[in-house]
Amino acid sequence: MSANLNLVRSIYADWEHGDFSRTDWADPEIEYVIADGPDPVSATGLENAAAAWRGVMSGWEELRAEADEYRCLDDERVLVLFRRGGRGKRSGLEVAQIGSKGAQLFHLRDGRVTTLVWYWDRDRALADLGLAPEGE
Repeated sequence: MSANLNLVRSIYADWEHGDFSRTDWADPEIEYVIADGPDPVSATGLENAAAAWRGVMSGWEELRAEADEYRCLDDERVLVLFRRGGRGKRSGLEVAQIGSKGAQLFHLRDGRVTTLVWYWDRDRALADLGLAPEGE
């Protein structure tokens, strides 16, 4: 599990600085899912996942993700509870104004992320995974 956790931490090291350019961690056939939020999406394959991510990024300035907690759920899954930062390009709204606490579920196999599920709503992620909401 520690190798998977270390990989996810290395991904977040870049994301916390707003650098989302690195993809060496992703399986070529990665499944990328945004489960909720303004524009839910599902894409398969690195090229399609990158296009979906560019769609997300296009609406934001200075978007970044800062990990609050890492949880190894089992040998193949790492859950990251995170806070978003950034500002809407058109609205000028800070992410915090629409909810800044999210979660991402990384499925890993053989040193690569095979599925990445992004939740804008942290409580929904915890509920989908059968985990207790924060504060309980």
